[in-house]
Amino acid sequence: MSAWAFSFDDLSNQDASAGLKAALNKGSELAVAKLGAENGYYNNDKVRIALPSVLEQALPILRMTGQGKQLDELVVSMNRAAEAAVPMAKPLLLDAVKSMSVTDAKNILTGGDTSVTDFFKQKTASALGVKFLPMVKGVTDKAGLSAQYNTVMGQAHKFGVVPAQQASVETYVTQRALDGLYLMIAEEEKAIRQDPIGAGSKIIGKVFGLLK
Repeated sequence: MSAWAFSFDDLSNQDASAGLKAALNKGSELAVAKLGAENGYYNNDKVRIALPSVLEQALPILRMTGQGKQLDELVVSMNRAAEAAVPMAKPLLLDAVKSMSVTDAKNILTGGDTSVTDFFKQKTASALGVKFLPMVKGVTDKAGLSAQYNTVMGQAHKFGVVPAQQASVETYVTQRALDGLYLMIAEEEKAIRQDPIGAGSKIIGKVFGLLK
């Protein structure tokens, strides 16, 4: 048994749970705050929502036919929709942390790099998808371009060229918004693991410090 494993086993269940909950609350709140700001998605290369690959590939031709500006506007509106929707995630993420069991906590602490992301996906992805979809649709519909997207991609889906998730702009953006959210939560978790003391909480430092 390694030294850190022995130390972690000796750590009380209360400390393990409290430390992880503090870290996850901090990480999820930071992720939502960063993404929910203007350009939170659009200016972040890691999560920026681009056109689906089938449209990206056709973009040079579409620009030649004068449709480039419309597609550029669609990209902006897709990212704005994600930025508008993501603050709705905060209460569900915090509820997931509150409901976390001691077993969940230890599994996450000793799990791999995606353990936190996997936990949040399992607890929140379905409910967040339901919450995000109407918000995303409202924003993209205002852009006046969603109908064109849905017509083109709907036809492409019928011919098996694109998956069902890309068939409408609202389902595509909702999925990409969720992917970006979980990615940023993972980034925040990684930062806390690398510098637990710098996370600003004694209990976070105590728990994550054992895993260094």
